[in-house]
Amino acid sequence: MNPNLAHSKAITRRQFFSRSATGVGVAALASLLGAKSEAAVSARLSHMAPRAKRVIYMFMSGGPSHLDLYDYKPYLVQHDGEPVPESFMEQQRFAFIKGVPNIGGTRWKFNQHGQSGAWFSELLPHIASISDDIAVIRSMHTEQFNHDPAVTFLNSGSPLTGRPCMGAWASYGLGSENSDLPAFVVLTSGEGTQPLQSRYWGNGFLPSTHQGVQFRSQGDPVLFVNNPGGIDRDRRRATIDAINQMNQWQYEHVGDPEILTRIEAFELAYRMQTSVPELMDIASEPESVRALYGVEPGKTSFANNALLARRLVERGVRFVQLFHTGWDHHGGKGKQNLIGDLPVTAGQIDRPAAALVKDLKQRGLLEETLVIWGGEFGRTPMVQGEVTAESMGRDHNPRAFTIWMAGGGIKPGIVHGLTDDFGYNVVEKPVHVHDFQATVLHCLGMEHEKLTYRFQGRDFRLTDVHGNVVRDLLA
Repeated sequence: MNPNLAHSKAITRRQFFSRSATGVGVAALASLLGAKSEAAVSARLSHMAPRAKRVIYMFMSGGPSHLDLYDYKPYLVQHDGEPVPESFMEQQRFAFIKGVPNIGGTRWKFNQHGQSGAWFSELLPHIASISDDIAVIRSMHTEQFNHDPAVTFLNSGSPLTGRPCMGAWASYGLGSENSDLPAFVVLTSGEGTQPLQSRYWGNGFLPSTHQGVQFRSQGDPVLFVNNPGGIDRDRRRATIDAINQMNQWQYEHVGDPEILTRIEAFELAYRMQTSVPELMDIASEPESVRALYGVEPGKTSFANNALLARRLVERGVRFVQLFHTGWDHHGGKGKQNLIGDLPVTAGQIDRPAAALVKDLKQRGLLEETLVIWGGEFGRTPMVQGEVTAESMGRDHNPRAFTIWMAGGGIKPGIVHGLTDDFGYNVVEKPVHVHDFQATVLHCLGMEHEKLTYRFQGRDFRLTDVHGNVVRDLLA
């Protein structure tokens, strides 16, 4: 008997039983082996009854200004242009601000909406219209004040690269509801100075079957899935069979479970050749639905991606993440000018984000779909650089920012948390990144302390060694 294979099988058995005892592993194994029956896919041991079966996470990359969108601060308007008190700046770290900057009040009008009386900027009239359906969290905070580590931290629970992201953890813990589509899909849009790294939706040390699969709204929906010229579907089937046979021989020789993942990847890609084209055809949606989102079939836009997200969760995709760039408003000219560009960027997402919630609700999907909107941090109440009638900017603020959540076990129509008069520090009901992650997993029926994966001698989890479920947010 091959000693390497025996050793690998022994490890696999130990890992299987230990993970099954904590409520995961069954789904991971079913997904890994390509189980197609509904019973096999759903044969998992949930930690608790889930309120959400799936997640749509609208990630606003770049750090949206909560002070100009959600967190109205009259004090900043009253003292606009005045220097910040020097004591306020003591021992503070900023990405770019130097010296003692001036206070910057918002340039846009705010009004209260819904039964909660939540404040919304005039830049977000459509999101304001769903105020009674969402929970606005004004007390988010993080330790990371630069983009890449902050995005990495919010998505993976660590500022260091190489950890699995939230979507990969959801795929690992819950498996897939549709054998013809990935459990975790990513859609991107927007223009901005901050690049999107594919590791933001990476599987880290989890089996690569849990990697986010990026879909595109122009060209081939998924790269390298379509047959090359001169290759028909029957020949592609024969090619995959031959490759899989060689991979199976290799697995029997070395016992590496990742080889089984490779086999399933080929099979999934083959199945996606028929499932994805129909899925991506948003032109088939009724005109009323396309008008609700403001889509433009054939183009790349957040609106198109929001409608695609609804179509994906309808078909059983577990986790859909929409990345929209263009929120890094430091000032100056072009895309970083808060006054000139924030209305454009907010306008790109306002209507479709609200439409997504309305559409899910109308179809009876919102109760089982957790919808999230937010970025990696907020912006400072102090301006960065020169301010003119046409130009203004704000630096990064990790100490306080705003996100919102809806559906899937979240209490609707509430405002959670409070910041100080500057909108700079959280003063009531703080929600740390790890608390947010623990709450998302809780809504999916998983205890964040039990969702673990052993790697290099240590049990890792999304929330590292931190995090508490935010009970006040739960319905």
